[in-house]
Parts: sequence; C-alpha cells; structure tokens
Amino acid sequence: MNRFPNLVAWLPQIDRRLWILIIGRLLLQTGTGFVLFYAAVFFVQQVGLTPSAVGFGLGSESISGVVGRIFGGSLSDSPRWGRRKVLLMAAAIAALADLVLAVSNNFSTFLLGNLLMGLGIGLYWPATEAVVADLTHPGNRNEAYALNRLADNLGLGMGVVFGGWLIAATGAYRAMFVIDSISFLIFLGVIYKAVPETLNRDRPTPNVMQGWRQALRDRPLQVFVAANVLFTTYLALLNSALPLYLTRFVSATPAQTYHPAMLSLLFSWYIGLCVFCQMPIVRFLKPFDHAHALRIPALNWALGFGFIWWAGQTNGHPIWIGIGLAIMAIATVAYNPSASSLIIRLAPESLRGVYLSVNSLCWAAGYFIGPTIGGWAMGESRSIANGFWLGTIGSVGVVLLLLQWLDRKLKTAGDQAA
Repeated sequence: MNRFPNLVAWLPQIDRRLWILIIGRLLLQTGTGFVLFYAAVFFVQQVGLTPSAVGFGLGSESISGVVGRIFGGSLSDSPRWGRRKVLLMAAAIAALADLVLAVSNNFSTFLLGNLLMGLGIGLYWPATEAVVADLTHPGNRNEAYALNRLADNLGLGMGVVFGGWLIAATGAYRAMFVIDSISFLIFLGVIYKAVPETLNRDRPTPNVMQGWRQALRDRPLQVFVAANVLFTTYLALLNSALPLYLTRFVSATPAQTYHPAMLSLLFSWYIGLCVFCQMPIVRFLKPFDHAHALRIPALNWALGFGFIWWAGQTNGHPIWIGIGLAIMAIATVAYNPSASSLIIRLAPESLRGVYLSVNSLCWAAGYFIGPTIGGWAMGESRSIANGFWLGTIGSVGVVLLLLQWLDRKLKTAGDQAA
C-alpha cells in the first residue's frame, strides 16, 4: 500500500511541464530504438551497401546535424522563435527522414535520409535541453537531466526489444523506419498540445553573432568541447561499429557469429542497466564537481572497450560482451547528466541555447567520427578491427588530461569570483 507514495517521494521534484516532456521523449525514443542498433546491419546485409559506405552514410547525419544544431541553438534563444517552435520543426523533419529511409534501396536515398535525420536531430537537442534548464534550478538540475535520460533509455530499451522481436519474427526491417516516423509525429503532437513556450522573452538577448563569439571564446568551454567530442565518439561506436564487429568478426558459438536476436538481447541488457542505474548513479555523483564526475565515465569507457577487445581475442562468449556493455552502461548514465549540467554552469542564462548548441555540436562531431572510422575499421581485416578497440582505450588518456586541465580552470575561476 505504501509503495506508490514511496516511489513519488523518491522521484525528483520537478515542474509538471517537464513530466509532459519526459513522456514525449519516452515515446520518441521507443521509435528510435527500433532502428538504432539494426540500421547498419540492415543496409549492409539486406540492401547490400559496404560497411564503409554505411559508416559514411550514418556519419553524414552529422554534416546536416551541424547546420541543425547551429540554427537550433540560435533560434531557441530568439524571442521570435523560442524552444517550442524549434521542437515542432525538428520532429516534422525527422519523421520525413524516416520515410525516406523506409523506401531506400541505394546509397543516394540512404544518404538523403540520413542528412534529413541529422537536420531534425540537430534542431531537436539544443531546444529540448534548454527546456530542461529553463524549468529547473541548480539544486535539482542534474536529477532532472538524469530523469530525462532515464525516459530516453527506457524508450530505447522497449524499442530495441520490440525491434528485435519484429525482425526475428518477420524480417521486416523497413517497418522499423515507419514506426520511428510515427513516434516523431506523436512527439510533435505532445509538444503542440501540452508543452508551452519556456523561453523568458523579457530578458535582454544578445544578437546571434555576439552570442556565438562569446561562446567560442570561452576557454573552459573550449577544453570541454575537446573532451566531449571523444565522449560522444565512444557512444557512436557503441551504436555503429560494435554491432558490425559482432556480426562480422566475433563468434557467439563455434558455428556462427552474432545474429539480430542475440544483438537485441545484448543491447537490451545494456539499455536495461542504463534505466536501472541512471538515478542511483547520478545521486552517487551529486557531491562531486562536474569535471571530477566526468572522470568516472571516461575510465569506464576504457574498461568496457577492453572487454570488447578481449572478446575478440578469445572465444567471443556473450558473457564478455555482456560485461563490457554493463560497464559502458555505467559510463553512459554517469556522462550524460554531468555533461549537460556543466554546460548550463558555463552558460549565461541568455545564451543557454547557443551553449547547448555547442554541446550538441560535439555530438554531431562524435557521431561523424565514430561511424566513419568505425565503419572503415570494421570493413578491413580482423587484426585491424581488433586493434581498433585498443586505440579507443588509449584515447581515454587524452580525455583524462583534458578533464584535469578543465578542473583547474573551473577552480581558478571560482576562486576569482569569490
């Protein structure tokens, strides 16, 4: 009888409008989960594109994503546009992109669909992150971002499970894109009907060029950008290179490599852990400063990639992949809220959209670099594919050095402000 009140007390106390946004994001990410881990496999194995072509096509989302993120951040800060209109436009473009991918039979339409998707997603992220910042205060912001990530991961998990079931039962890969398109349209309806504008139009707003100049000259932001590009590259490798690696080079049994049903099970395990660990991890990290908290996901990425490499060197038993994905799940849930909160700490209130756009551009860069280099490596020999994971482990040392430098800059700035 007391379970429901206890659950309510456990949840963060946030604005009702944020709960509506969270529900919308849950539905949106459910559709995304249908395609996230299977698109690369489909276009390689069913359509017949090469792994490097698929890697480039997936990475091309970041090309149009750069444009989307720049305009998304700038328009989100504009009194004439605001967060809500940008979110509506983003959902409409992404829904169209999925329909193009659903009918794609060659590289040109595959590329067009990914470019449209990059534009839609680019517009989406700065606006939705700005809404969360607008409706929270520093004391509950980390938990609010974590709760949004929880909805994202829960939706992805359901999408991956149902997507894997759909493929195993029917082989209807193209239906995945139609389902994802419908989820974007549902999200559009939720925003249109239930989420009012959150931008404070009464405060002074710098013009677009002044805002971008201020952001790009912010030295702590510059350092964080360098580390953040590597963080997002790791996430992109998880979504793009890892499925190809498992299906091409790693044997789940002596007789066969990993098939879609096995991939669905493994990535459901990863996303399930993201769901269950999200709030406990963010509360564990709450006493730490942002730069220090980000060292934990960096170390976890290195360890997780180490298990993936080990699986490729041994018999490829799913237990090693499962352990690696579990460690990377902790890295994911520790990284996302800390990174978003750090950006809000660095950003003046009138430039939240622009600063979040810079943060989102890191995702564009990472999701271009990851699928491109990962697709290339997975299209080469087994030795190159195996060595690729060792290279990712070594890159974590660069992240740790950047975070150490950022920590010193933030402490110096804090002492000067005091």
